[in-house]
Amino acid sequence: MDLIQDYEQQYAVLTAEITAQIGRLGVSPAGERTKLISDIDRQLEESQELLEQIGLEIRDVPAANRSGYTSRLNCYQAEWKRLQQEFTNAKATRPKGTAGYSAAESDEFDEIGIQEDQKRRLLDNSERLERTGNHLKDSYRVVLETEQIGTQVLQDLSDQRETIQRARGRLRETDAELGRSSRLLNSMMMRAMRDKIVLISVAIALFLVLFLSIYFSVSD
Repeated sequence: MDLIQDYEQQYAVLTAEITAQIGRLGVSPAGERTKLISDIDRQLEESQELLEQIGLEIRDVPAANRSGYTSRLNCYQAEWKRLQQEFTNAKATRPKGTAGYSAAESDEFDEIGIQEDQKRRLLDNSERLERTGNHLKDSYRVVLETEQIGTQVLQDLSDQRETIQRARGRLRETDAELGRSSRLLNSMMMRAMRDKIVLISVAIALFLVLFLSIYFSVSD
């Protein structure tokens, strides 16, 4: 899970940079656009690779906690597609000093309209950054909640394990007591049998003595 958080933080930094780069792309002169486009392409590829790594790590997350991570990944993927579309739109805008505009016309255009366009794009970028920040806050909150739930589950499992161990201990003690009770009962039964045999023997002896006494009395 720590590795997923690292990937998420890297992705957030990259998307913020991409958003800022796209904002600059629409108002940059032709000479700067090539490098900006190359940088944004590279950053989009890196961010996509991070999403793939997050997807791989999510497969190893326990099924009970996987749904939250999957939902966040879906949000990241939707955000990535939106950035890619904005990048495509920004590349299609007319660069400064090209496509029918002379340098003087381009400068005049800058003086008249570029400031308003920059303001609008800066506002758009600020809103995107704010949304990205909110997504990160929500993701971090979900991670904390998931971590708390995981900690509570582990604590519950630990308590249940201790309960099971105590129950096993009581069962062993009960088995030992039953064993002692069984031996004591057997001993008492053996003693009772011996006493019974002795009583029977005494009764037979008394009967014989009585019988012989009567016999000799009659004989005399």
